[in-house]
Amino acid sequence: MFRRLLAALLLLAVAAVLLVGTWPQLFGLERSLYVVQFVSFRGLTAVIAAAGAIALLIAAAASRRGRRLAASLAVLLLAFALVGAATQITRGVGDTAFQTKTADSLTIVEWNTLGVAPGVGTIAALANDAAADVVVLPETDRAAADAVAALMREAGHPMSVHTIAFNQIAKAKSTSVLTSTALGGYSIDESAGNTSTVPTVILRPDDGSGPTIVGVHAVAPQPVEMANWRADLRFIAAACSSDNTIMIGDFNATLDHLSGLGDGATTTMGRCTDAALQSHNGAIGTWPSRLPALLGAPIDHVMATAGWRVTGMRIVHDQDGSGSDHRPLVVQLTPKG
Repeated sequence: MFRRLLAALLLLAVAAVLLVGTWPQLFGLERSLYVVQFVSFRGLTAVIAAAGAIALLIAAAASRRGRRLAASLAVLLLAFALVGAATQITRGVGDTAFQTKTADSLTIVEWNTLGVAPGVGTIAALANDAAADVVVLPETDRAAADAVAALMREAGHPMSVHTIAFNQIAKAKSTSVLTSTALGGYSIDESAGNTSTVPTVILRPDDGSGPTIVGVHAVAPQPVEMANWRADLRFIAAACSSDNTIMIGDFNATLDHLSGLGDGATTTMGRCTDAALQSHNGAIGTWPSRLPALLGAPIDHVMATAGWRVTGMRIVHDQDGSGSDHRPLVVQLTPKG
């Protein structure tokens, strides 16, 4: 009798943990310590759960002792794996199609460079190959951003450089945004405030006619930074409050973590909606680059307000060995209408 009670309690505990991991939003735990880390890797946890289910079924078949408990645990793990896989498929497991670029389309490149680890030549080559109009480079200091801009200018893509650095020692404390001179002048909004630990760059068009561009870097949700991380996400959501805003960068958050930060039922943060979700790329992991993309965490994003539509997106895989632990994004946005 006591063994049955223990088995029932174990099943209930495992079921509760898996339910939270499947749908943390149901309990308001999507930005809670440990749940954040667990839910970041839906693809990976689904694979691990499926492997665990198979192992338990083999154990149940091989021995009568504990067969019912093992089989019950296997069912729970299999259900968790199937729901996780279904969630990934719903968010999109990859669509790299691009529509023909129009005169008013914007091509955006984003790459957390891990302190310019790939080198300025590699970064510039990626931006030049994409004919980027906006390049957002978290963890890239002004000197490196200027060098990238010089190489882009030589290739016929003149860019203006905008950098905020919280200090001049660690490159991780800098975020740089390059904007094409064809977009007109942009200036950093010094009055907008900033994220807590690593900088975000908010650019306003000098003549008021273009989109506000937000180069995002939120702090990672490490145990000692959880309060700052939550505050960063609230700040970033508030930054998308105008009709014409594009946010780009390392959000250090997946779609699960961002639940409830949109202004409406279909928006992701503030008035912005995630481009990966719209283009069926929402399950492709951008970090860490050493993991297969479908097992990684999609924490780098491009988001835009309702006046923009996503006309192409790809997560770049051929730079996985270049030094950065993030994969770059290339996104094309086109005004609606």
